[in-house]
Amino acid sequence: MALCRAWRALFIFLLPLIFTLPLLLSVFELHQKPIQQEQKRNFPKKSDHLILGPAAGQGLPKRLQCEGLKAMNLIILPSSQKNLDTSEKVSFVSVFTVYNTSHRTELESINENFDSKVIVGSTSYTRTERSMAILKTFINFIQVSMPRSCIFLLTDPAAELTIDRNNVTLFPILGDYARGQLMLQRIRSYIVFLESRLQQKHEMQNSINHYIFTDSDVAIVNDLGHLFKNYPDFHLALTFRNNKDQPLNSGFIAVRGTPDGIRKSKIFLEEVLEIYSSKYINASRMLGDQLALAWVVRSHLSFITEHFRKPEAFSAEIKGASVLFLPCAIFNWTPPEGAGQFHGMPLNVQVVHFKGSRKRLMLESWNYYNKTSSIPDMLCLILRSGRTKYDF
Repeated sequence: MALCRAWRALFIFLLPLIFTLPLLLSVFELHQKPIQQEQKRNFPKKSDHLILGPAAGQGLPKRLQCEGLKAMNLIILPSSQKNLDTSEKVSFVSVFTVYNTSHRTELESINENFDSKVIVGSTSYTRTERSMAILKTFINFIQVSMPRSCIFLLTDPAAELTIDRNNVTLFPILGDYARGQLMLQRIRSYIVFLESRLQQKHEMQNSINHYIFTDSDVAIVNDLGHLFKNYPDFHLALTFRNNKDQPLNSGFIAVRGTPDGIRKSKIFLEEVLEIYSSKYINASRMLGDQLALAWVVRSHLSFITEHFRKPEAFSAEIKGASVLFLPCAIFNWTPPEGAGQFHGMPLNVQVVHFKGSRKRLMLESWNYYNKTSSIPDMLCLILRSGRTKYDF
């Protein structure tokens, strides 16, 4: 009898363990898994090759029409840079740096382990090699569309960066190029660069060098010299879209290369930097520059929102500077990523911006252009591939 009671007590004691042991083992196993596996779950699967879908905008007026990867209507090309005076030219300016392992955060190092190599065409790239490939492609497109143009790369003096290309100049500027501060540093670098141009007034006496500040993940697909010819009165040009919170995109800023244009553009950007630092510093990694741009413009132009709803260029004065507003649909067109309404590509598109993971598409587009030597057909490739999330 006593033995039965002892077995019963032992059974009652062990019963909770029987039910909880699997749970305890699962928790233990979870904690033993490498942190990399947990981080990997947070990243959605993206395509590692081009996926062609239907070309949006088919049948719509003034939109690129494609049959397969063949453009079926003529691209509308504005008058080219040759219509500028011979004493004028256009240069491009972009901020670019490279990061070694000491700059990487723990999470970035984990991601690097997951995604150490990416293959585009027949070439395999590491993360750093991808950045350099994008930069070289950016330069390639400019040298095809605007071969007379020079390119200035504003960079960290400590960066291990070398570029052996014609008409490309490294321009070191001291600052904080950490990933979390790069957008803030970009505005600072633009201001320093413009100040350096003002200090070289003697060079402006016989010639004018206009400047277009862009991200390095853009493709210039047409000669932009016509901007400064067809709109002769602006000092500074910005691109806009019909977006309530972020109507202005900082990936394309044009500055007229006269002393007055450079000075007034510098003053404008100094106000943007002040607002960025005081109101949007928590968004310094992303979007802060666009929020600051919108705040500055709206604080001076209360009527501006109505103009942003129509994709037509217009001008306005801000603190003595004539600001030209250009539609993103033409001068900063971005392939849509994922779902959403999309009405195709305007026939007069000038700049394609490969934001985010679209950078694979940028490299693939250049590879395709090398095969075809056709910008319109290449635009069909971009148009048909733009909805896919790629592995960059």
